[in-house]
Amino acid sequence: MKLVLLEWARFVNRCIWSWQGVAEIWRTEASFRTWVLINLISAIFAVMVDLTGAERALILSLGVLILAMELMNSAIERAIDYISEDIHPLAKAAKDAGSAAVAVTAVAGGIAWLVILIG
Repeated sequence: MKLVLLEWARFVNRCIWSWQGVAEIWRTEASFRTWVLINLISAIFAVMVDLTGAERALILSLGVLILAMELMNSAIERAIDYISEDIHPLAKAAKDAGSAAVAVTAVAGGIAWLVILIG
């Protein structure tokens, strides 16, 4: 029983730390807030349009993945800025790759919407 309680406490702590990360990015990153708004609109649209459960799940899941990528991009940017704020080609490449990951995920969401709507 003690082991179960310890694992539960660890789980609760991980949840708290995760939401602290989301809250920090929400406060400091306009792009994250923009993606949240876009995903809210997409989710509302996904509920209003006649979609199958699988189509709706795909759209909603891709929206969450876009947010996850934006969180990862913000983590990359912060880690690089912590190491050095000097302009360096490798730092730029890492930041650009993080941004590209967000863009590629967003393109996947857009493609899913197009394929579903076109049929």
